[in-house]
Amino acid sequence: MGAPYSAGQANWLSTMRRYLVLMALGSLVWEFAHMPLYTLWETGAPGEIVFAAIHCTGGDILIAMSALLATLFLFGSSRWPEADYLRVALVTIVVGLGYTVFSEWLNIEVREAWAYRDLMPVIPVIDAGLSPIAQWIVLPILAFWWAAPRREAS
Repeated sequence: MGAPYSAGQANWLSTMRRYLVLMALGSLVWEFAHMPLYTLWETGAPGEIVFAAIHCTGGDILIAMSALLATLFLFGSSRWPEADYLRVALVTIVVGLGYTVFSEWLNIEVREAWAYRDLMPVIPVIDAGLSPIAQWIVLPILAFWWAAPRREAS
């Protein structure tokens, strides 16, 4: 029989679960909310729009998980989330945001897999839509805040 886990050792799993649940739910809401900023809103059938939002939410979940795991491998410690929480959160946000900027460029400019309507504010120089960029700033900040280990009052 192995040594029992301390509260800190078991905390990483509940922290990751809380982060990913909020990222998944937040992404689902965000994808449906900003869908009118894409041309699919005007050209797609209702089923295509729903499929696109759910498909993109799945991608968002994969980005969130991959960014967090890569960051934990590179910058985490065995004491995470009690130690290095803010550093891991900030790097994860930067990684997710960086991937999103790349993905928006690739799918808008190169692959032409989707397009923005005139309603989408576009960030100059990177030519990425403001809404997907804001999504990868706002949602991870909220998710990491909500997922943070709770300190028991003594």
